[in-house]
Amino acid sequence: MENIDPKHTESGAAPQPIEKDYESHKEAPGPAKPAVTERDENGAGSVLKWILPVAVIIGLIVWFVLRK
Repeated sequence: MENIDPKHTESGAAPQPIEKDYESHKEAPGPAKPAVTERDENGAGSVLKWILPVAVIIGLIVWFVLRK
């Protein structure tokens, strides 16, 4: 991790406000309103909370059966 791009480090400054007029801020635009306010209704979180425990249980069963 010694080759960190300086553009991708945290500066500690306040985040930019939601962008309302993109044309006047083309050089350094803030996030668009949908990027900040969009609900995550169909996200992967609800699926992962069911898939991960099942995968762990199957993995443990396979591990216990195959180890000798």
